[in-house]
Amino acid sequence: MSGPQCCANPPTLNPNSGAGHVEKLGGLSTYVTGSPDSKLATLLISDVFGYEAPNLRKLADKVAAAGFYVAVPDFFHGDPKVDGGRPLQEWIKDHGVDKGFEEAKPVIQALKCKGITATGAVGFCWGAKVVVQLAKHEFIQAAVLLHPSFVTVDDIKGVEVPISVLGAEIDQFSPPALVKEFEEALTAKSEVDSFVKIFPKVAHGWSVRYNAEDEFAVKAAEEAHQNLLEWLTKYVK
Repeated sequence: MSGPQCCANPPTLNPNSGAGHVEKLGGLSTYVTGSPDSKLATLLISDVFGYEAPNLRKLADKVAAAGFYVAVPDFFHGDPKVDGGRPLQEWIKDHGVDKGFEEAKPVIQALKCKGITATGAVGFCWGAKVVVQLAKHEFIQAAVLLHPSFVTVDDIKGVEVPISVLGAEIDQFSPPALVKEFEEALTAKSEVDSFVKIFPKVAHGWSVRYNAEDEFAVKAAEEAHQNLLEWLTKYVK
């Protein structure tokens, strides 16, 4: 995860973006959006740029419009990876995925305390590893991984809930060959429903770090968004 793709096309962070608001959830500052009366939730776990990325919040609002109460926690405690900041290898020492996994549990519990009866989780890059860890222990009802980093075939073999893996054709961290291995492992695990797709001509990060002026990039991102929404709608109920 030390390569340039992980930090390519960094977003301009904006704490005021999105239609929702920020509140404390499970001890973390969290962007929340959607009807508080919904019994169904989706947890979005960001890439290294964190929860103030406008495209991520825009996606959260889109998922909320489909009927979910959506939570996007700040797992980095106000210290996202920023362009020109600390080198990624140094930054990641303070923001390990294992810590993210532990901090996600009280967030899910806090959602239950709000009356949520089913929760799906969607992870991007760094966040995908957190989501796959949650999916091994049935803390969630469905999982979606987009351009994952750190995720291994053994991780995938341990998954206990329906999982969708959306990969990029141009990806150093989860290249198509590895995503195919994920698919083979899931195919062998017939008791867990799965969906695996590799998006052509797009690079790692395409689903949230796209250029809004690039028609192809927007279309590819929106296709991924539709796929993840279909998976959530099917299994989080």
